[in-house]
Amino acid sequence: MSTKPEHYDVIVKPVITEKATMASEHGAVVFQVAKTASKPQIKEAVEALFGVKVKAVNTTITKGKTKRFRGIAGVRSDVKKAYVTLEEGNTIDVSTGL
Repeated sequence: MSTKPEHYDVIVKPVITEKATMASEHGAVVFQVAKTASKPQIKEAVEALFGVKVKAVNTTITKGKTKRFRGIAGVRSDVKKAYVTLEEGNTIDVSTGL
């Protein structure tokens, strides 16, 4: 599968949190993705960019919180995350760059 420029638009960055690290122990990798990205697009982009086989893609949208900074109210951006489960024997090391 060849890499297309739009694959880099689908996947924004890997998510490295405690929860994402626990998911990686079960063969899953977490990515922040574009809000308009569909599950088939995410699967295609991960397989093309990292050369792995994807078993399943689960997505979640986290609504941005309202926060105050110096008395001025602001809103964090909404974020869409994809939990990508890989086939047996496939791994992605997210601690290194693309």
